[in-house]
Amino acid sequence: MKNIKGGITAPKGFKASGMHCGVKKSGKKDIALIYSDVPANAAAVFTTNKVKAAPILVSMEHIKSGKAQAIIANSGCANACTGSEGMEDAQVMAKAVGSALNIHGDSVLVASTGTIGSRLPLKNILNGIRMLSKRITHTGGGEAGDAILTTDTKRKEIAVQFKAGGKTVTIGGIAKGAGMIAPNMATLFCFITTDVEIPSSNLKACLKESVDKSFNMTVVDKDMSTNDCVFILANGMAKNDTLRGKDEKEFKQALDHVCIYLAK
Repeated sequence: MKNIKGGITAPKGFKASGMHCGVKKSGKKDIALIYSDVPANAAAVFTTNKVKAAPILVSMEHIKSGKAQAIIANSGCANACTGSEGMEDAQVMAKAVGSALNIHGDSVLVASTGTIGSRLPLKNILNGIRMLSKRITHTGGGEAGDAILTTDTKRKEIAVQFKAGGKTVTIGGIAKGAGMIAPNMATLFCFITTDVEIPSSNLKACLKESVDKSFNMTVVDKDMSTNDCVFILANGMAKNDTLRGKDEKEFKQALDHVCIYLAK
C-alpha cells in the first residue's frame, strides 16, 4: 500500500468540486459535490444521538438500498432542529442534485454542518448545486475537501493505492471535524470513495469495523452532534476479482489506514 495524491477523486470514475454559494458570510467554500460516473455500492455510519438533523434522516432512508451515486454536503448551516421545513429542504437538495446530474434523487446522500436551528438559504444552495454539477472534475477532490470545513484549520485528505483481486485498487477520503467530538463520532463528516468491486453487505461490515477503530475512538470535548456521518461509495471500476482471503485483508487494512489517518 502506498499513499498517492488526489483524495476522493483518486479512485477511478469519481469527480468532485467545492465552491462558495453564500451559506458562509466569510466567503469561504461552503458546498461540495462528489459524483461517481456509475452507480456505486454504498454504506454509511450515522450519529447515535437521539436528535438527528434532517440531512441525516434523509440519507438514512436513501442508503437503505445499498446504492448511491452522489454526495451533496454544505457547511455553515447544519439544517438541524428545523422541523418539517428542514426535512423538505434536505429532500429538495437531493432532488436538485439528481436533476442536475440526470440521476435519481434517492441515489444522493445529503450532509450539512454548521449552525444548529437555522434554515438553509435554499436559493443559494440550489444555485450552488447547479454550478457545481457543471464544474465537477476528476481533480476536484481538494476543493470538495475545503468546502466541508467549519472550524477546522486545514484540509483533511488522503488517498492510498494497493493490489487486490488482481487489480490496482484505490481508496480516497476527506473529512472535517474539530469540536463537538465525543466517543461514537461527533461533529464530523468523512466521505470515502473507492473503485473496488465489493458487495454492499461486505462494504457495510468493513466500514463499521474501520469506524469502530477510528472515529468511534476519538474524543475532544465529549459533545455529541446531530449531524455526524461517514459515507463510502464503491463503484467497482477497478474491475477486480471477488475479494477473498489476503485480498480482502488488504482492503480492510487500507480502509482502516484511511479512517485512522483522517480521525487523527
